[in-house]
Amino acid sequence: MKKNIALFLGLLFVTNISYADLKIGFVNIPAVLEKAPQAEKAKKRLEQKFSPRDKQLVAQQKEIQGLEEKLTKDASVMSDSEKANLERDILNKKRDAKRSQQEFSEDFNASRNEELGKLQRRIVEAVRAIAKDEDYDLLLTDGVIYAKDQFDITAQVQKKLATMPE
Repeated sequence: MKKNIALFLGLLFVTNISYADLKIGFVNIPAVLEKAPQAEKAKKRLEQKFSPRDKQLVAQQKEIQGLEEKLTKDASVMSDSEKANLERDILNKKRDAKRSQQEFSEDFNASRNEELGKLQRRIVEAVRAIAKDEDYDLLLTDGVIYAKDQFDITAQVQKKLATMPE
């Protein structure tokens, strides 16, 4: 952001370039990410990849909950050794479930970050292509507090992304 502002101010202070000669644009990256067709496809890929593991984790939690209910309901009629075995079994299953949940979260986050990185690279490609094709002097993204609609090229970037091949 600081580089963008410094570049903009530098361009304004150059004596042989007037403000009227500058072509400036703004891209709302979060809006592009939200509406990009590639984002929806990435979301579906993540769901396909992680849905079975998510269902497995839910099944583990239900099993643990069932064992805990059995323990509370039948504790008075169980022998001490049966109760200790069931408590140990519940503790082991909870430990395994916690480990599985942590692995799932790490794998999911790594895959999501990879997909997001790919999408961000595609967005940068689209923005650069528009900047070259339409001869922009300056395109800003992050850190812009206000931009008139005439400077906002977010819709153009979204259209460009829709036409780009996977």
